[in-house]
This record gives sequence, C-alpha cells and structure tokens, in this order.
Amino acid sequence: MKPTAILVNAARGAVVDTAALTRALAEGWIAAVALDVTDPEPLPPDHPLYSLPNCLIVPHIGSATRGTRKRMAEMACENLLAGLEGRRLPYCVNPQVYQAK
Repeated sequence: MKPTAILVNAARGAVVDTAALTRALAEGWIAAVALDVTDPEPLPPDHPLYSLPNCLIVPHIGSATRGTRKRMAEMACENLLAGLEGRRLPYCVNPQVYQAK
C-alpha cells in the first residue's frame, strides 16, 4: 500500500495481520486505519493500536443500521426455513461443509 493509503476493515478481523498493521502504522508505511473488527476481538486493553493517533477502532457496529439489521434477520429466517425443509441454506457461510439431506 502507498504511504498515503487509509485501510478500512469492516469485514473480518483476521483479514488483516494485526502485528503487521501496528508496525505499518507506527512506521508510516500507511497513513491510517479504521477498524470495525479486530483480531483478536476485542483487542487487549494495552494493545499498541490504541495509542496510535492514526488508528480509529469502533466497537464492531458497522452493520448497525435498521436496513442492515432487518435484512440480517430476514436472511437468518430464510436459512432456518431452508434447514427445516432439508434444503441447501441460501446464506451458508461455508457451503463446502454443509450437506443438505
């Protein structure tokens, strides 16, 4: 990444190597980071990312909108109904593991 890059992670904490990120921010390899997720989650209270001025960490609330939460509930219900009916889950996290009966 360029030294002017701002990394945003709202996906999964493990997508980013936390130790490498900490070093990159501290040494100026990238400009800043905004994290909705971390690895581990939560970070230990004494983690060095908390002390960096170019690091913003929010408490895993990126999906906290009415529309997103409504859709999440609908998807969960669709998965539940499909599972009860023995059908493949439409929103399966790991479809290679799931075997419909």
